[in-house]
Amino acid sequence: MSSITIRDVANKAKVGLGTVSRVLNNSSSVNPETQERVLKAIEELDFVPNPIAQSLSRGTTLSVSVVLPFLTFPSFVERLRGVQSVIDSTDYDLVLYSADDNKRKNHLLQILSRKTRNDGILLISLYPDEQQVEKLKNNDVPVVLVDAVHPDLPSVYVDNKRGGKMATEHLIELGHRQIAFVSDYLVTDFRFTAMQKRFEGYREALDEASISFTPEYHREVPHDRDAAKHVALDILQLPPRPTAIFASSDTQAIGVMDAAKELHIRIPEDLSLIGFDDVRDSEYVNLTTIKQPLFSSGVTGSELLLKIISNEAEENLHIIQNLGLVNRGSTAPLHTL
Repeated sequence: MSSITIRDVANKAKVGLGTVSRVLNNSSSVNPETQERVLKAIEELDFVPNPIAQSLSRGTTLSVSVVLPFLTFPSFVERLRGVQSVIDSTDYDLVLYSADDNKRKNHLLQILSRKTRNDGILLISLYPDEQQVEKLKNNDVPVVLVDAVHPDLPSVYVDNKRGGKMATEHLIELGHRQIAFVSDYLVTDFRFTAMQKRFEGYREALDEASISFTPEYHREVPHDRDAAKHVALDILQLPPRPTAIFASSDTQAIGVMDAAKELHIRIPEDLSLIGFDDVRDSEYVNLTTIKQPLFSSGVTGSELLLKIISNEAEENLHIIQNLGLVNRGSTAPLHTL
């Protein structure tokens, strides 16, 4: 037996297809008598509306697109978990796109900037250029940035410069003055600013404590545990050896731990170490770190996007979230021998 269609309902109720569509979409333009006749036909035929067809008739797709780089990075996975926790409680489908290079990001934004493809876009840790921002606005596609900032787009972010300064100040307060910094590359095709800001915070804390910046103590590497271990093996054999290291991510901090273990350098007795993010593994290895609200940023960004889609957003569309120091067991006061 063939499935019942909207045309069958229209024939039974002796109305046009448009009238049935308006009844299904709760339009007030249908008179009560006709509406009752259509609803009776729907009940008698046991008609189940096609949700995709309904959404298209309303000019919506009931889908939200999420674009993020490097899907396997722990911090991105945690943000995505926050997004999913919100979208799963709605009628929207979450469509995930991974942009592993700038060309891919530009291609995706070119496609997704058409409203027929989605009802809204979450960009996680990605910065659209000015032309892309203009196209998104002209096509009336709601966009929310998470872990990124643009003055013309709603955003959810943290003060990374403040976070870098907090981490460095923590080490300085413990008496350390020879403080190294292991970071991602400061300049990338994606135009990430988080690492640059954390580096600025590191430098500002050193300056305010009258500690000279030592270029050899700063190394830029890929966001990778093994890469961080490799440069840490070099840093930890410099004369003089740093007594503390600030790693710009927990992933890299764990790489520094690997290097220290290989060189028989004890943490925190011989070396204080602080990371950034507070991903799940940081608790397992007892890592002191700067906690940023990864899961919460995904939740907040998704909720903000849904409010914008439904025209319920408040005026303040730039939300800055708090950072905090999680003091575990990888930092300790410097003991002068």
